[in-house]
Amino acid sequence: MNVHARSIRYFDMICRCGSIREAARRLHVDGSAVNRQLLNLEEEVGATLFERLPGGLRLTEAGRLFAQHVVTVLQDEQRVVAEIERLQGLERGEVHLAAAESLSEGLLPAVLERMASQHPKVALHVSMLGSGSIAQRVASGDVDIGAAFAMSAHPDLTCVASGQFRLGAVMAPGHPLAARRRVSFDECAEYGLIMPNPDVAVHAILAPLVARARRPVRTVVNSGAIELMRQLAMRGTGIGFQTRIGLDEVCAAGRLAFVPLDEADQAVAELGFYVRAARALPPAVNALLAMLGEALERLLESEARMA
Repeated sequence: MNVHARSIRYFDMICRCGSIREAARRLHVDGSAVNRQLLNLEEEVGATLFERLPGGLRLTEAGRLFAQHVVTVLQDEQRVVAEIERLQGLERGEVHLAAAESLSEGLLPAVLERMASQHPKVALHVSMLGSGSIAQRVASGDVDIGAAFAMSAHPDLTCVASGQFRLGAVMAPGHPLAARRRVSFDECAEYGLIMPNPDVAVHAILAPLVARARRPVRTVVNSGAIELMRQLAMRGTGIGFQTRIGLDEVCAAGRLAFVPLDEADQAVAELGFYVRAARALPPAVNALLAMLGEALERLLESEARMA
């Protein structure tokens, strides 16, 4: 099979767009040229890669297998170009990161600032997503690194580094429970709660606690926005739940209280950094992963001191 680079790029764009017309628009070529490349590709491969449906194109089983191959080819090309530029002393490149919103305070800003300072020619692209969406983005090759909590096992992903962090109740400093050293979920349930929706990883961790609560849980606000829930907790609207990551400054300033949940509640969130399995990573991606790993180690040391 002798598949040309242009056919691969056109195929990849069709996958992303779901239609030949939109792929042609983004590639700045005529639609007939894209269709011709697709037909040639299917002839070369010896299989139909897309079902032609009234609403657009959908990958066949053969198409899905070929799409996985294409992602590997394109990412390897990026890696080789980055390696050549590194040898030439350029160290240019791009890194695409998808991260959970709760990491936008503390961890990510510090790491990205360091990366930009040490590698100024590397362009950083960051998307803040729910942990449930991050796995798909990494597996599809849309992003290089995923930083997420409570990620389910995925056959196409490799976890490069991970650590466990206790979940705690967050509330206004004047709240009756704010001075406690530990607190149970049942004690929190005596008050109005600010609960995450299923798009937030913490939702799955809290679900067993809600199910076995000894009293009805009164949800004041349900949301998928971490910062909104944090702000509502500061204002005394209710009690929210998250790890301590990103809360050091607001807690030290007396604007928010973080009280770990009792160990009996077994509320622990695992933070992990993920890449596509079996992928040879470009230097810039490895550099950012190393910095994320170092930041994770510091967070785990801080977590151990507060245990």
